[in-house]
Amino acid sequence: MTTTTTTSEETRKKGGLRVAVQRFGTFLSSMIMPNIAAFIAWGLITALFIPDGAVNRINPDWAPFSALVGAMVGPMVTYLLPLLIAYTGGKLVYDVRGGVVGAISVMGVIIGTSDPLFIGEDGNASPMFLGAMIMGPLGAWCMKKLDALWDGKIRPGFEMLVNNFSAGIFGAIAALGSMFLLTPIMNLFTYVAGVIVEFLVNTGLLPLTSLIIEPAKILFLNNAINHGLLTPLGSAQALEQGKSILLLLETNPGPGLGILLAYMVFGRGTARATAPGAAIIQFVGGIHEIYFPYVLMKPQLIIAAIAGGMSGIAVFQIFGAGLASPAAPGSIIAILLTTGQNTYLGVILGVAVATAVSFAVASVILRFSKQSEDALAEATAKMEGMKGKKSSISSALAGGTAAAQTTIAKIVFACDAGMGSSAMGASVLRNKIKDAGYGGDVSVVNSAINNLKDEYDLVVVHEDLLNRAQTPTPSAMHVAVDNFMGSPRYDEIVELIREQREGDGGSGDAVPATAGAGTAAAEGSAAPAAGSSGGAAPAEEPGTGADAAPADSGKQILSAESIRLGAAASTRDEAIDEAGELLVGTGAVDRSYVAAMHERESSVSTFMGNGLAIPHGTNEAKSAIHDSAMSFIRYDQPVDWGGQEVKFVIGIAGADGQHLGLLAKIAKIFSKKESLAQLEQAQTPEEILEIFGKVNA
Repeated sequence: MTTTTTTSEETRKKGGLRVAVQRFGTFLSSMIMPNIAAFIAWGLITALFIPDGAVNRINPDWAPFSALVGAMVGPMVTYLLPLLIAYTGGKLVYDVRGGVVGAISVMGVIIGTSDPLFIGEDGNASPMFLGAMIMGPLGAWCMKKLDALWDGKIRPGFEMLVNNFSAGIFGAIAALGSMFLLTPIMNLFTYVAGVIVEFLVNTGLLPLTSLIIEPAKILFLNNAINHGLLTPLGSAQALEQGKSILLLLETNPGPGLGILLAYMVFGRGTARATAPGAAIIQFVGGIHEIYFPYVLMKPQLIIAAIAGGMSGIAVFQIFGAGLASPAAPGSIIAILLTTGQNTYLGVILGVAVATAVSFAVASVILRFSKQSEDALAEATAKMEGMKGKKSSISSALAGGTAAAQTTIAKIVFACDAGMGSSAMGASVLRNKIKDAGYGGDVSVVNSAINNLKDEYDLVVVHEDLLNRAQTPTPSAMHVAVDNFMGSPRYDEIVELIREQREGDGGSGDAVPATAGAGTAAAEGSAAPAAGSSGGAAPAEEPGTGADAAPADSGKQILSAESIRLGAAASTRDEAIDEAGELLVGTGAVDRSYVAAMHERESSVSTFMGNGLAIPHGTNEAKSAIHDSAMSFIRYDQPVDWGGQEVKFVIGIAGADGQHLGLLAKIAKIFSKKESLAQLEQAQTPEEILEIFGKVNA
């Protein structure tokens, strides 16, 4: 596969504004989406317990109870929701400290837009979602800049005092500033936006918003429109009227469903074959981006999306339909659960009409225009280019082709602590990639699973940790294995890398991601790794881990005193105790670290394959480590390690990554049958050290 990168000034300018708006919309979405559950809770309480709510309509005698519970409605929308948004926005900028300062900062504008002193006795309070989106990140950013002024200048012992008082003082100032400076701006904006929306509704022009919304969705600008404008305005309208049509404008799944149904009837090739699965994901799952490649494949279909959107909005208006709270994702299930009182018929008809109109227009376009059999993969790649990141959903529906078109350059191995299992696996795969001739093109690192960020092309993780790894890395392909030492998936990954760079098609079985989830299934049993080249570990390997640090040649990681041959343990727990006691004996760890080794084993097995287990503590137990150390135990009779036979146990305590160089050598040794035979025949600790190359950190 040939990848062409255009860096001309003209290209950068062409995508600059769109990319900037996408990023802005993504940031807004990152403040709203984590708090959608709170919006839904507020919407349900509103629909049930306000004076005109469902509870009072069912039985008027329940009015006192309904009034008691309904008293939560106002405080939730006035205080709870804006504070949650502000905290989330601040945390995105400056972690928890930023979240706290952001929440303090927004209180000023919350009071300023709800107190009669500012809005008058006849004024309407407005939920300060927009103010929260401004003050949360802004307050956190200012706090971050202030902290940088005295970073490193605080005397030891005074850090907590300075940090708490500086955040408190600045938070109070920011709250006053938002009250008297931002309040007039937000009140004016709310008034103008309300007038515009009222004009569109009263004149029947609201359906014309589809001319902006539907193309914006395809260009991934929908977050900026939906979360930056429609959600705040719609929530304010829902507070007053119990529902809002604005919350239906972007979330209506009808236009996309109609296009996918048209592909099911009139499409060709891969597009037709994958359209049914895409329709289910889009309509029931609420992931609208699944249909974007189908539109990009045939750009004229944007007409169908616009026509469907306009007709759906027209029906919503006729029937007075609306949602009581935002529906996210835009699934028909979420929409029906948040539908305002007495508007179910209108919502259902609006979605149905939007689907029918979109289907009719798309059918005509597909029926009478030329179609390519294999255009879906190209369209998916185009969509990912516009989005600025990979889409596992669309790639999966393209049968893995789109995923394979994103060149793998960054691979991460993730395990619980990031210092044992993952380092071993990273070393094995790194060697295989180097042997294949792509060592300079692909980086392979290891990380604790809690430190993962969405910046990798491929994530390799133990099958028991797969769900935890997918959450922070949604853009990556995921490969699940049941051992890090000898997984046959490594050869598939190397083959995929080769195909991507040489473009000869290969065997067609090398894509590690399975359709539908972008994740490889774990193999059922360990398989010996293919022979890797021997020799010394690469110079860069000690620094590849997430916690790696420059090696200190004055500290011995593995010594004769921490090696035991001919040991006998009847259970896995006994073996872990033995390995842990050897580490304690070196003075490298506290005895509490042994308990952490058992805790780690109870969550995810440290079995590596090829008769090797590497027990180590949890990430939280690093405070019990004083220095990096290893212990080596060989058993005459295999130990049952969760159903696997283990003859070699290597205990690890990694203080600062100094052990990673030795781990790289261990990975090579246990990948070669001749090296394993030497370990089994060794009679003294010195022979073991000689096999390891007498390696010190």
